[in-house]
Amino acid sequence: MMKRIEIIIPHERLDKTNNILEQFDVGGMSFYHISGRGKTKWKPIPVGRGVMMYTPKYGTRTKIEVLVPDSLVEKIIEQLLNELSTGSVSDGKIFVSDVIQAYDIGTKNKNELAI
Repeated sequence: MMKRIEIIIPHERLDKTNNILEQFDVGGMSFYHISGRGKTKWKPIPVGRGVMMYTPKYGTRTKIEVLVPDSLVEKIIEQLLNELSTGSVSDGKIFVSDVIQAYDIGTKNKNELAI
């Protein structure tokens, strides 16, 4: 069985996260920029010539998705938590879900051979 790990972090931690995943020989990683809201309170930013302030409702983050074998999940999560945490609510989130099947279109390999 395999797991999908979804990691939502501030964009400046992307390289550090990639380095952690490379340590575990994770074959592929997808990431994209997302917007949303959560518990983080965003700071007001000046608008125009600084007379008015605007507090954004939504923040931007980077979302990373990787597929990993079950045997590596706990080790990867532990390393991510140890190296990415600053103790702030705005550090991000990690979600883990089961992947029932995966296929490599080019080689036609399936499941763990596909990742």
